[in-house]
Amino acid sequence: MPADLAVIGLGPFGLPLAQAAVAAGIPTIGYRTGPEAGSLSPAELRRMLSGGFRPATNPAELGRVRTAVICAPTPRDADGGLDLSQLETAARTLAGHLRPHTTVILESPVYPGATEEFLRPLLEETSGLRAGRDFHLAYSPSRVDPGSRAFNPANTPKVIGGLTPACTESAAAFYGRLTDKVVRARGLREAETVQLLETNFRHVNIALVNEMAVLCHDLGVDLWDVVRCAETKPFGFEAFRPGPGVGGHSVALDRTGHPGGPLRLVELAQQVNSRMPRYVVQRAAALLNEHGKSARGARVLLLGVTYKPDLADQQNSPAREIAIRLMELGAAVSYNDPHVPSWSVLDRPVPRADSLYEAAADADLTILLQQHRTYDLQGLSVKAQLLLDTRGATPTGAAHRL
Repeated sequence: MPADLAVIGLGPFGLPLAQAAVAAGIPTIGYRTGPEAGSLSPAELRRMLSGGFRPATNPAELGRVRTAVICAPTPRDADGGLDLSQLETAARTLAGHLRPHTTVILESPVYPGATEEFLRPLLEETSGLRAGRDFHLAYSPSRVDPGSRAFNPANTPKVIGGLTPACTESAAAFYGRLTDKVVRARGLREAETVQLLETNFRHVNIALVNEMAVLCHDLGVDLWDVVRCAETKPFGFEAFRPGPGVGGHSVALDRTGHPGGPLRLVELAQQVNSRMPRYVVQRAAALLNEHGKSARGARVLLLGVTYKPDLADQQNSPAREIAIRLMELGAAVSYNDPHVPSWSVLDRPVPRADSLYEAAADADLTILLQQHRTYDLQGLSVKAQLLLDTRGATPTGAAHRL
């Protein structure tokens, strides 16, 4: 066998898995499912290649591994559900070369039941093999925290749920080579629902604190001080902080279009979070107006257009909608982001400000959307004419906060 593992899908879920496998000494091949791919520095790529990683372009290689993990992206479709087209392509590609005794694991975010109802038939029909008898089938929710210095695959417990107990044990044996702790779910649907709960927990709590931000602004209350005090409670509370919107690859799942109907709380959370870019623009226009300026013709500088600090990933970043709405008001928008060398909105390039201090001093309004480590927020708060901080990252009193 040329490798022990095939990672199918080298995007935000698959690439970290491939890196972790190589670091654990597992010979790994990577197979792309579409144009989306994660980003690696030249040094990271060299380490992976020297550690036994090999990009594969021939799908026949997928049939010569012990374990195949499908990590194809499942973004939202036009109706708000999950687009499983890349997952279907990956499954059909693997099925055409699937051999007996292979362990197939799905890590892509899916609705509960998808592994058995959607993936299993695709694998069985093309391969002629039967899941649970001829090959192992399991689901494991992806637990990737991009850019985190505290959490990595080795110290993050991995949840496993298989079609049969033997499937669970086979998948657990694989993940036991990568992580310190493997947690066995009762089955496929339980493991899939772990992904549902974990993702929705984040979105619902962000929605709550976003609503609190709007309320506290109206009341003249410092929300950031409220959160600082509340998080000293040692039980029954977990601190979340507001922002200009919710980005990333794990979308909230309200089960729209699937049995059981929508989760009403998640549906409401999506509505709250999707309103935040519009609220940021309303606050921006109000601040300009308070200082005797109109949004039309105002020079607005956006700082940080990625969805997470210190990463180049712009997936679902609220910065794009904020820029569009500001442009619709007639503002002249520019941006600065050390991780994004060029940025386009509505197929038009947005001017990039190379000198942060000069750009902030020249702009009528600067909006901090993402607090990259390279930003000197103390200096920025002095240089900027008018600063709106959507992350609560600037010193108290130094800027207008969300």
